[in-house]
Amino acid sequence: MLQQAVINIIEQTAPLSLMAEWDHSGVQVASPRKEIRRLSVCLDPAPEQIRTALETGADMVLTHHPLAMRPQWTGALNGYTDTLRMLYSHDVPLYASHTTLDANPLGPAAWLPDELRLTGRSLLEKTGTFTAPSGTTLAGQVLDGGFGCVGDLPSPLSLKEVCAVLRRHLPVDRMCGVVRFVGNAGRTVRRVAVCTGSGSSLMEEAAAAGADLYITGDLKYHESLALRSRQDTHSTDACPMAILDVGHFSLEEEMIRRFALLLEKQLDGVTVAFLPGRDPFLPLTFLSEVPEVLS
Repeated sequence: MLQQAVINIIEQTAPLSLMAEWDHSGVQVASPRKEIRRLSVCLDPAPEQIRTALETGADMVLTHHPLAMRPQWTGALNGYTDTLRMLYSHDVPLYASHTTLDANPLGPAAWLPDELRLTGRSLLEKTGTFTAPSGTTLAGQVLDGGFGCVGDLPSPLSLKEVCAVLRRHLPVDRMCGVVRFVGNAGRTVRRVAVCTGSGSSLMEEAAAAGADLYITGDLKYHESLALRSRQDTHSTDACPMAILDVGHFSLEEEMIRRFALLLEKQLDGVTVAFLPGRDPFLPLTFLSEVPEVLS
C-alpha cells in the first residue's frame, strides 16, 4: 500500500482536525519511501522501540507520542538523535497520532469506557470536530471530539469491581506497579470519568460532570491534596468524586495496542505489528533497593 494511503487510513481514526493547539501529531520523520508492506506500532518513538521495528523489517513506524513536543537541535548524541539516525539511515517514515487519537470518542481512546459499558457519554473537554468514518453507525456525521469522557455504569460497582475490570486489560506485567487512589475506597461507583494519559488538568471537569470515580494518570500533588481536604472537612463545596491514578503508560499502551488491531483490519496487504512498551518508572518497595534495581 502506498505510504499516503496508509496515512489516510490512520487519519480516519486519528483526524488532524482534533489535534490540540500545543500538540505535534502527523508526520514526524519524512521519507520518500512509497510502498509500505510492514507497519510497526508502539507507544513511544524511543530508540529501543525504533531499533526493534527496523530489525523486524518495518517500512513505517506509527507511534502515539510525538518524536518531540517542540523543535530540538541535533547537536548532541541522545535518544532523539539516535531515533533520527536510525530512521533516516533505513529510509523509514515516522508518524505520530497523539491528541488526534486521544480526542476521538469513537476510537481506541474509548476502550475503557467501552469495557465498562458506560452509557450517556459526554466529553470532558472539546478540542474540535471530525467526520465519522465509513463503517460506523454515525458515518458521515460531523461530531465533537475532545479529551476524556464521562458516563454511567449499567449497574453500580464497588471500587474493587472496577479495579478487576482494569486488571483484566492493563499491561500489569509492564507497569511500574504503583496505582494511586484519592477518596473513599468503600464508595459505590455509578458514574465514571476516564481520561487516557495525563488527565490531572481535567479533575474539576470530571467532578462537575458528576463522576463518582475518575480514572486517569499523572495526578498532581496539590490538586489531589485539595480534593482530599474538601472530602475530609466536609466543606460546602465538597467533591464526592474519588480518583484512581493508574499511570500515564497503562491506559495509553492498551489504547495503541487496540489501534494496531484496528489498522490490521483496515490496511489491506500491510502487516501490522504492535511492539509492546514498558513503563519508564521502576517499581521500588524501599529506597534501599535502589542500588540493586539500577545495577
